[in-house]
Amino acid sequence: MVLVPGFWHGTWCWNLTTIGLAGRGIPSVAVDLQGQGLDGVPPESYWRRPFEEDAFASESSPVASITATTAARDLISKLGSIGGGELCVVVAHSMGGAVATLAAELEPSLFSHIVYVAALAPVDGVPAGAYMASPNSTGEQGTALLRADPRTVGASRMDTGDRGGHEAIRAALYGDVPVPIADAAITLLNVDAPVGTALEPVSATRENFGSVPRTYVVCERDRMIPPRMQEEYVEAMDRISATTTNVVRIDSSHSPFLSQPDVLAEVIAEAWKGAR
Repeated sequence: MVLVPGFWHGTWCWNLTTIGLAGRGIPSVAVDLQGQGLDGVPPESYWRRPFEEDAFASESSPVASITATTAARDLISKLGSIGGGELCVVVAHSMGGAVATLAAELEPSLFSHIVYVAALAPVDGVPAGAYMASPNSTGEQGTALLRADPRTVGASRMDTGDRGGHEAIRAALYGDVPVPIADAAITLLNVDAPVGTALEPVSATRENFGSVPRTYVVCERDRMIPPRMQEEYVEAMDRISATTTNVVRIDSSHSPFLSQPDVLAEVIAEAWKGAR
C-alpha cells in the first residue's frame, strides 16, 4: 500500500490513517509528491523579517520546474523501489490523483488498484487546474488562499505564517478536523505547490490507465474540490475504462485522513483486500 499526499501536504498527513491500516494488518508507506513534503523548498522571501509582501508575491518558486510528467515519473520510481516488482495499491489525495493517473497511464503494470480521495483526476487531455473554471467548482475556497499569481511565481503559494489567514485555510482544507489538529497541520504545510503539475494536460487511455481498477472516495463536505467536481472526474474515468469506478461517499471535508482516519482506513482496506 502506497499513500500519496496532495498539494502542500507531506507524508505526515497519513499518520493517523496508517495506524488504522496497521491495525487491520495492512502494510503501508507514504511517499511525498515531487516538490512537496521533505522535497518542498519555500521561497527565500517567506523567511524574511520584516515580511515583504511584494517580494513574496513575485519571487520565483524553487519548485517551478516540476510538471505532472516529472512528478509521475518520480512516483513510478518510488513504486518500483517499494513494490520490488510487485503491483501496488496506490492511494492518492487531491493533486496526487492527477500524478497517480498519469503514472498509471505510463506504467500500468505497477498498479493493482488506485484509491482516489477527494482527488483531481483528469483523463481527457485537460490540465487538472482547468477544472477549477468548471461550473462544478462553484463554492471552492482554495483559490482564495493563494498569495501570488501562480503563473508568475510557478507555484500555488500560501502564507501559512500569517495567523490571520488560518481560519480560511481551516475552512478550505480542514472543515471537520478538530481545531487543535487543524492548527498543527497548517504549521506543517508547504508554502509552494508546483503549479506545473496543475497546468500540464493529462490524457489517459483505455489500454493503460483504463485497465487499472479504481475506487473514488467522494468527500461530501469538501470545499477545495466540491463533490460535483469529484463526480465529474469519476464520469470521465468511466468513459475510457474497461470497468466502472467503485464510488464510496464520506461525510467529510477535504481531509478525511485527519477528521475520520479510521473510516478512511476501512475504505482503503476494502480496496486492498479486493486487489489481492
